[in-house]
Amino acid sequence: MGRTATINRNTNETKISVTVNLDGTGASEIYTGIGFFDHMLTLFSKHSFIDLKVKTEGDLFVDGHHSVEDTGIVLGQAIREALGDKAGITRYGNFLLPMDETLVLCAIDLCGRPYLGYDLSLTTPVIGGLDTQLVREFFYAVSYTLGASIHLKQMSGLNDHHIAEASFKAFGRALSQAISYSPREKGIPSTKGVI
Repeated sequence: MGRTATINRNTNETKISVTVNLDGTGASEIYTGIGFFDHMLTLFSKHSFIDLKVKTEGDLFVDGHHSVEDTGIVLGQAIREALGDKAGITRYGNFLLPMDETLVLCAIDLCGRPYLGYDLSLTTPVIGGLDTQLVREFFYAVSYTLGASIHLKQMSGLNDHHIAEASFKAFGRALSQAISYSPREKGIPSTKGVI
């Protein structure tokens, strides 16, 4: 069957469906109603090699907060479900991604405990319809429902488009490492026996 999952979440604010295939090629079909957010999720899919389908219908007449946060919630849930008991995975991943003048580090531990270390300096209020405050909200939501420690650190950068894009790409690359199977790992990658 493979490592796949589909999660649907319906509230008074959003209606969201996310499907993931962790062993895909990075193919994606994304629609959230926020163009720049669609672009970021497409980049994440491409660089994580996770096949990703996202359909988000949200209360954009209010703002983008519920759509972005809830999409992060559902994406984290879908990846967690697709991972199963995590037997045989690498568990950890990290990537230092350059994009022109920007350099962003992402490190991930699929430990079962949520934590977000967020050190990005986005000063432009909005990029392509996306409130830049929501970048942190998205990653926080993913970390919480995926049960992952995620650290994003901006090493350099001036252009907010580049900083955001480098962050989503670095997240994809680091997650790709963490979910990959380790040829030497024969069970759960923890001395506890569970993660």
